[in-house]
Amino acid sequence: MPAQDAPVPPSVSFIAGGVAGGVEAIATYPFEFAKTRVQLRNQTGAVSPKNPFLVVGQVFRNEGVRALYKGCSTLVVGSVAKDGVRFLAFDSIKNAFADPETGSLSPLRNLLAGMCTGVVASTFAVTPTERIKTALIDDARTAQRFHSSSHAVRLLYREYGLRGMYHGYAGTTLKQAGATAFRLGTYNILKDFETSRQVEQSTATNFANGAVAGTVTTYATQPFDTIKTRSQSAKGASTLDAFRSILADEGVRGFWRGTTMRLGRTIFSGGILFTVYEEVAGLLNPLLR
Repeated sequence: MPAQDAPVPPSVSFIAGGVAGGVEAIATYPFEFAKTRVQLRNQTGAVSPKNPFLVVGQVFRNEGVRALYKGCSTLVVGSVAKDGVRFLAFDSIKNAFADPETGSLSPLRNLLAGMCTGVVASTFAVTPTERIKTALIDDARTAQRFHSSSHAVRLLYREYGLRGMYHGYAGTTLKQAGATAFRLGTYNILKDFETSRQVEQSTATNFANGAVAGTVTTYATQPFDTIKTRSQSAKGASTLDAFRSILADEGVRGFWRGTTMRLGRTIFSGGILFTVYEEVAGLLNPLLR
């Protein structure tokens, strides 16, 4: 939960976070699709462009506009759950880290609260939905076995069991712990700084703070995101195997593959996420207090 003058009720945190996550996922999905395509291992002889607009254009020409939203419904469901859980958990966890006398959090405690929140979100929402989304995107360019998200879930469960839904758990959790720490932590730090200097919290300010938080998050956690994507391909792989394959294919620079796509998404997604959250929380606060 972003810093507020008064604590936000848990129900408001959960609903506002879920709505914000769903809106953000739909609005920025083509960037997520392009980023995932680039991070997956190329088919033999295939060359994948690194420019996100070229990836989107290529898929649009070859596979149609619907292909750009392959796996989107899974990501939306996951984002609603993830951000609902994330804001709710952050609201609760940050209270445990707050100074008992002032109720405020230092920058370090903000980051620690965000890190713990990321572990919770990864375990209960992010890893299974990311696994399905990534498998759908990967399958669409190769075997094309999956007809829908629900069909993918049934096949993956039949072939790998419940553990198959958690392929890439280590990489996803590391990414979520880091991403949530940097995203919510940076946003809270910026907001606290502005509040202490009487900077008005407008829609533009919220969007700018979210965009800055998204940029910091992208560069700090990109290697974890690349490892996670390789782990969660249609065939699945362990975190260690994914790490080795990236290093063997492209060297250290390979861990930052997809940064441009992810940055394009997180700048907008950070702005959208926190702006929608603040607006929805403002509407719900008087009703659910």
